[in-house]
Amino acid sequence: MAAAAAAAAVGGPQQSQPELPAPGLALDKAATAAHLKAALSRPDNRAGAEELQALLERVLSAERPLAAAAGGEEAAAAAGGGGGPGAAEEEALEWCKCLLAGGGGYDEFCAAVRAYDPAALCGLVWTANFVAYRCRTCGISPCMSLCAECFHQGDHTGHDFNMFRSQAGGACDCGDSNVMRESGFCKRHQIKSSSNIPCVPKDLLMMSEFVLPRFIFCLIQYLRDGYNEPAADVSSEKDLNKVLQLLEPQISFLEDLTKMGGAMRSVLTQVLTNQQNYKDLTSGPGENACAKKSHEKYLIALKSSGLTYPEDKLVYGIQEPSAGTSTLAVQGFAGATGTLGQVDSSDEEDQDGSQGLGKRKRVKLSSGTKDQSIMDVLKHKSFLEELLFWTIKYEFPQKMVTFLLNMLPDQEYKVAFTKTFVQHYAFIMKTLKKSHESDTMSNRIVHISVQLFSNEELARQVTEECQLLDIMVTVLLYMMESCLIKSELQDEENSLHVVVNCGEALLKNNTYWPLVSDFINILSHQSVAKRFLEDHGLLVTWMNFVSFFQGMNLNKRELNEHVEFESQTYYAAFAAELEACAQPMWGLLSHCKIRETQEYTRNVVRYCLEALQDWFDAINFVDEPAPNQVTFHLPLHRYYAMFLSKAVKCQELDLDSVLPDQEMLMKLMIHPLQIQASLAEIHSNMWVRNGLQIKGQAMTYVQSHFCNSMIDPDIYLLQVCASRLDPDYFISSVFERFKVVDLLTMASQHQNTVLDAEHERSMLEGALTFLVILLSLRLHLGMSDDEILRAEMVAQLCMNDRTHSSLLDLIPENPNPKSGIIPGSYSFESVLSAVADFKAPVFEPGGSMQQGMYTPKAEVWDQEFDPVMVILRTVYRRDVQSAMDRYTAFLKQSGKFPGNPWPPYKKRSSLHPSYKGLMRLLHCKTLHIVLFTLLYKILMDHQNLSEHVLCMVLYLIELGLENSTEDESDEETSVGGPERCHDSWFPGSNLVSNMRHFINYVRVRVPETAPEVKRDSPASTSSDNLGSLQNSGTAQVFSLVAERRKKFQEIINRSNSEANQVVRPKTSSKWSAPGSAPQLTTAILEIKESILSLLIKLHHKLSGKQNSYYPPWLDDIEILIQPEIPKYSHGDGITAVERILLKAALQSRMNKRIIEEICRKVTPPVPPKKITAAEKKTLDKEERRQKARERQQKLLAEFASRQKSFMETAMDVDSPENDIPMEITTAEPQVSEAVYDCVICGQSGPSSEDRPTGLVVLLQASSVLGQCRDNVEPKKLPITEEEQIFPWDTCAAVHDVRLSLLQRYFKDSSCLLAVSIGWEGGVYVQTCGHTLHIDCHKSYMESLRNDQVLQGFSVDKGEFTCPLCRQFANSVLPCYPGSNVENNLWQRPSNKSMQDLIKEVEELQGRPGAFPVSISSETNLSKEMESVMKDIKNTTQKKYRDYSKTPGSPDNDFLFMYSVARTNLELELIHRGGNLCSGGASTAGKRSCLNQLFHVLALHMRLYSIDSEYNPWKKLTQLVEDMNSQLGNDEQPEVPILYHDVTSLLLIQILMMPQPLHKEHFTCIVKVLFTLLYTQALAALSVKCSEEDRSAWKHTGALKKNTCDAEKSYEVLLSFIINELSKGKLYHEEGTQECVMISPIAWSPESMEKYLQDFCLPFLRITSLLQHHLFGEDLPSCQEEEEFSVLASCLGLLPAFYQTEHPFISASCLEWPVPPFDIITQWCFEIKSFTERHAEQGKALLIQESKWKLPHLLQLPENYNTIFQYYHRKTCSVCTKVPKDPAVCLVCGTFVCLKGLCCKQQSYCECVLHSQNCGAGTGIFLLINASVIIIIRGHRFCLWGSVYLDAHGEEDRDLRRGKPLYICKERYKVLEQQWISHTFDHINKRWGPHYNGL
Repeated sequence: MAAAAAAAAVGGPQQSQPELPAPGLALDKAATAAHLKAALSRPDNRAGAEELQALLERVLSAERPLAAAAGGEEAAAAAGGGGGPGAAEEEALEWCKCLLAGGGGYDEFCAAVRAYDPAALCGLVWTANFVAYRCRTCGISPCMSLCAECFHQGDHTGHDFNMFRSQAGGACDCGDSNVMRESGFCKRHQIKSSSNIPCVPKDLLMMSEFVLPRFIFCLIQYLRDGYNEPAADVSSEKDLNKVLQLLEPQISFLEDLTKMGGAMRSVLTQVLTNQQNYKDLTSGPGENACAKKSHEKYLIALKSSGLTYPEDKLVYGIQEPSAGTSTLAVQGFAGATGTLGQVDSSDEEDQDGSQGLGKRKRVKLSSGTKDQSIMDVLKHKSFLEELLFWTIKYEFPQKMVTFLLNMLPDQEYKVAFTKTFVQHYAFIMKTLKKSHESDTMSNRIVHISVQLFSNEELARQVTEECQLLDIMVTVLLYMMESCLIKSELQDEENSLHVVVNCGEALLKNNTYWPLVSDFINILSHQSVAKRFLEDHGLLVTWMNFVSFFQGMNLNKRELNEHVEFESQTYYAAFAAELEACAQPMWGLLSHCKIRETQEYTRNVVRYCLEALQDWFDAINFVDEPAPNQVTFHLPLHRYYAMFLSKAVKCQELDLDSVLPDQEMLMKLMIHPLQIQASLAEIHSNMWVRNGLQIKGQAMTYVQSHFCNSMIDPDIYLLQVCASRLDPDYFISSVFERFKVVDLLTMASQHQNTVLDAEHERSMLEGALTFLVILLSLRLHLGMSDDEILRAEMVAQLCMNDRTHSSLLDLIPENPNPKSGIIPGSYSFESVLSAVADFKAPVFEPGGSMQQGMYTPKAEVWDQEFDPVMVILRTVYRRDVQSAMDRYTAFLKQSGKFPGNPWPPYKKRSSLHPSYKGLMRLLHCKTLHIVLFTLLYKILMDHQNLSEHVLCMVLYLIELGLENSTEDESDEETSVGGPERCHDSWFPGSNLVSNMRHFINYVRVRVPETAPEVKRDSPASTSSDNLGSLQNSGTAQVFSLVAERRKKFQEIINRSNSEANQVVRPKTSSKWSAPGSAPQLTTAILEIKESILSLLIKLHHKLSGKQNSYYPPWLDDIEILIQPEIPKYSHGDGITAVERILLKAALQSRMNKRIIEEICRKVTPPVPPKKITAAEKKTLDKEERRQKARERQQKLLAEFASRQKSFMETAMDVDSPENDIPMEITTAEPQVSEAVYDCVICGQSGPSSEDRPTGLVVLLQASSVLGQCRDNVEPKKLPITEEEQIFPWDTCAAVHDVRLSLLQRYFKDSSCLLAVSIGWEGGVYVQTCGHTLHIDCHKSYMESLRNDQVLQGFSVDKGEFTCPLCRQFANSVLPCYPGSNVENNLWQRPSNKSMQDLIKEVEELQGRPGAFPVSISSETNLSKEMESVMKDIKNTTQKKYRDYSKTPGSPDNDFLFMYSVARTNLELELIHRGGNLCSGGASTAGKRSCLNQLFHVLALHMRLYSIDSEYNPWKKLTQLVEDMNSQLGNDEQPEVPILYHDVTSLLLIQILMMPQPLHKEHFTCIVKVLFTLLYTQALAALSVKCSEEDRSAWKHTGALKKNTCDAEKSYEVLLSFIINELSKGKLYHEEGTQECVMISPIAWSPESMEKYLQDFCLPFLRITSLLQHHLFGEDLPSCQEEEEFSVLASCLGLLPAFYQTEHPFISASCLEWPVPPFDIITQWCFEIKSFTERHAEQGKALLIQESKWKLPHLLQLPENYNTIFQYYHRKTCSVCTKVPKDPAVCLVCGTFVCLKGLCCKQQSYCECVLHSQNCGAGTGIFLLINASVIIIIRGHRFCLWGSVYLDAHGEEDRDLRRGKPLYICKERYKVLEQQWISHTFDHINKRWGPHYNGL
């Protein structure tokens, strides 16, 4: 009864109905539910209904206390209620489940409902970070996405798809034909299954219909109660989260219901949308106090949101449509759809603050006329509406969002929900603005809206029924109005324009993003966009919105000191213009593609011009832009430009019909032109005091994602203006904007009032380059889309080779996704294959890994390289240079031009007729005067001119010649009529005729100091001249500025706007004529040149020869007929001049004649500039400096190339050819002492005891050997649950098992001599071959320690880089004094008998300190040897050193030391490919330091002399008198000699000898050991074969026993061994059938011989290697099949006279030191005694597996997706969670959590831990989510790169592009090679410490 009590406590009414059994046992619940269900299914079910109501009232109100607890007020009162909140809550849920099921089991009920699911849609909802797919081939909407399951079930082969990680969450569209094509549906959703699903039986869901409304209402009450208006403090936010946490089970319950399928969803839809239900339950003030209270809370929440409840009648006063309203219809739809509003009182006040008035006046929709209904009214009529309201209030909790989205497959719900969403749109915007977590919230909003608005049908419906567009535009406008500031552009005081403030959070954090993205989304639907373009009111409002961004983020040039704080607001500004203005514009443009849509364009253009006119008025703009200001944001201009372009290109509109008058055009061009000039200023470093950010703006403006919404429309607009305005006016405006007017004078000196001299040159270059771009760019002037794409692609490829993805990124694509040019589209690929060649990814040894690159085809360089396009598209200036360098290289390579070429002139595609006027710029006198002046100045070597200026001047002349239209005839007569002041320069305006016009005198204003003043006036020299002076009229000073003023006045007068006239003079007073500065005086210059004559002289000047130009047509008249000559298409300035003169001659006969005349007169030399002594001095200085600089460059380059070639040889792992001369001298037997060079101090000399020299070495622990397996096929990486890798067949595991088996039965100290360790964690020593004095090294380390530079290695751990080759190293291995190669004396073959040698060996081993260096006296050398030994020990972990049962026993060290030698030999063998067939000293030999290592090990081994009794040498070479004596003691026996590892014995024997070793002793040891090895081989063979084979052999062998060379016959020996061993119980275990399994084959003599050879080969290989290192003998090379015999004879096992004709028999190598049968008996006896007790183990120990194959990394699958799909959701075996960053070890396949704190052990994260366990500190991990491989080496790590590449040969790090990836076998081989050769440290450059955190 607790629940009832609780209800009472809160004031719930006590039930008057008979009490139901107390809700206790589930049984009762089930019974009650069944009873109620029966009652309700009767025809007259009123009683049942009432009973159920009562039960629900009671059960569900049990949840009330909890809400109170969350609210905090009545917590105390309520606490006494239920049995703790959780219990009551669970109880209620249990009841609901029972009632729904109507008495049955809930799970059965779920299954029953699922059976009726007509699953036509998938609709799976996912949250952020989920991996989904997008297929562009199947998608109709660009937002289409599929879950992995539907994607893999469908057929998308060959489609353009990619995998992506969801940013905001999403839902699967499979089955929805509005969003994707049906061909892409998966198997489950292909069937339209509605037909064959039976009807849902009425009684199944009957209970649900009754129970759910109460349940949902209960949830709503809960949300109402829990909500308290967040105060200023943050704690309230936590409260909201608490409420949500408590509600988790309820919402999850609803979510589960939605997953039951269609049947349940439709019930839920009914419940959520039924208005009657809502009314009944929430009808406000009822008798229930609880309900009353909840209703009050709801009203408070509405009010606090600035919303009104219509009943309050507050709103209707403002409701009459006022006069100013646009057609934002107000047909009382406050009542109809209850749309909302937002004038928070708080917002109001701050907007009407100090400057608010001006703002209010500007903003068209002031609050008085704003459509209140949109912003302020909200009436909820159904559960769905109130649920959404609370979802927004609580800032979109993920669970609620998922629930609301899970319902979407229900069509009826989808429509209702979309309408509700739209109705709450303004409210969403307000909540978003206030939110602290705007990022998360934005993602959740978009998660919902993208599902609703991507569907065209739905969007259209909502637009028609709910005025979606009006709402969106109004809401956006309102949102931006909250952060407006006064614009400071132009007229700071009187400006009425307001702009958004980019520093506000709203813009800085992109808070507007969700709303804008919705808007872009709906504009992509044609039906919606059409409504927008037809609605004039909306267009006006939208232009208003756009004008908020016009002129934002204004930059003012800092002139004095550097700006203190660099604001980064420009990011926000660019993002805002792109997202809020440009993208909607592109969306609209995509619907204006055909003639029928002309009307739309006219509308947009009309309102755009109106908005621009308003803007010019508001900022008080007349005709001059304010100086030193620039804004990059002119969205209104760009709207206008783009719609114009579209109109001409696609809609065949007449351009003039949409252009304004001349005055407006003049205003329009000013700001875009200002941007172009500012770009030049920024690149000339004139804005340097504004900090780096201004450069950032200039770059962003042209960057690929922005350029087609920014610089392209600006240039196009300028082109339009230029084509319609007076050309002289336009040209002079350009030079004035670029501030170079004063520079354009014939005088050699001038004064620039607006520009410093150092900026003049680059500003002039900028102005000319701009003109070239303006005149040659055709992007919007008639190029087709494919031509544009091709031009863009060529420009990008010319700058650099590009990968496919970077090309996709760099080609400016139309940002609107529906535009048709999607990245990766058909046209993209076809254009790419036409212009570029694919360079497959290569791996350069020692270098970095290349990606697959595209590089331009030769014919592209030849014909399509377009410098203009390159300049337009380069973000960094260095890219232009890069393109030119590549072009130069191409011309050199193809033999087209050897020198330094100029940018080629490229013919342009024809202009669209509408823009023909643009070419008038090339034919106007102003430009010709400028060109003439510049040519003259260049010829006269005036200062501040450059090759670039000349290049651009010639380019402009050539453009003019290419685009000249008039014929010769009217050229001649064009002079006439009264000429104005400057027409004494040129007669007409056509460039072709003006080129030949001679200009005699020019009057210039010069400073009085100028050289021109000093000369006599030419007038006085002769009277003729005066005549000509009058006649041609000395050209007067030509002032561009004056010209421009005049033109401007003319235009203004023409337009007769007197009103404006009054305003004009006030600005022009600022500009006095440039000559007004007092110290200027007038001089007259004699010029007597024409453009043609200047060009010809220029040719002479460039070529450095007199009269170098000879008209080519005089020799070859053909040239005039076919002018396109390849000879002229590439070249330098000389070629350009020749090409221009040829074109001039072609265009007119007069020009041709004049050129010939000029060439006939021998031209006098160009007057040299008079250089004063002082000037000469500075010039000399400059020249000297230049030369010095060049010399230095040359030296540096040479040095760099030397170093590079050295690095390549030193770093190269796999190429034996380039053996660098090693500092260690080899193979010179006559040298007495080895001489070493110290790479630090540079001295050379021998290594001595006092000053030892050492080799630079890197010690690293390695487990590579342990990874060998006995089968050739590498293991595969597991990609299913079934596949697993078990490590027990690895070499390390087998050796481990063997050692522990021995230790179980035999004496520990003896076990430790019977095997080698180091298969795992063995120490590998490698060197770069450089030596240094150990004392030099110590001081070097000191200097490194004091060096504060951040190094990639840790000096404290002894790490350093070799001072010479910079290879990574961590120790120094002392070189042993004495020669490196043993003297001849040791090598002479002696004729001592075997017996004598055996004796000598024994004696030598017994002698304790037979060392030239006495150990007792501590010398520097012995100290160093000890320290290096310490280093070697510390390189590996303790567990890899200590195998003895008694820790710290000397035997352990002994074992460790000879195992180090073994590890290095085995690894070298592996580096040689596992055998010695190739012979010679391989690369491994080059880096090997075994000789020095042996000395160090031998020195330490001899400290532990083995007790002579236990010395195995005795057992090998002497017979024991009494075999039984050994068995007397009780302690564990010694390891039988047949169980010893022979290679280990070899190393022990050799390291026990005094060094240097005699060759004869070495051979003796090998011979003795070979007999043991052979015996072991025979014993193993005998165990392997079957009983029958054994008895047969025993028999055949016994017959031959008495022949002469019995001891060299394997049959005899085998039969003897079988005989001996069968005395024990070794062969008795036949019961187990084991041996039969081992070898079902019949043994033939051949197979036996092969077995014996294979058994012995590993020993021979190691021994030969050792001999090669100790005695410097070369290894012979051989075929694989003869390896055994070659090695045997090389080791001296084979007698020299041995003939090789008949088949080789391994037994012939045997040379027994004692009678074989006796010693074998002795060896077998040891085993016999053991096998009597442990036959099984005895057998296992005899069969040693010695055939290990080379180690490999795991084999990876072809396609990366198989790895990704299996591992990215796999749970970790340690922490059973799905790791955030999963990784897999490529050596052993273990799955680990990268960086996961879950699996951390003693501060080591799992990857680091695994790298120590699996690779002794080296780990190779594949990061599943990134597709890259990461290497851990000790305490450092590096990113290695990826072995998976896409179809274009590129990595896809972090799977950002999500394209299918395929294994690159070459790269994987390289990785494996680096792993095996231990060269990670040398080859990979970027290492960093991981601090155990990986």
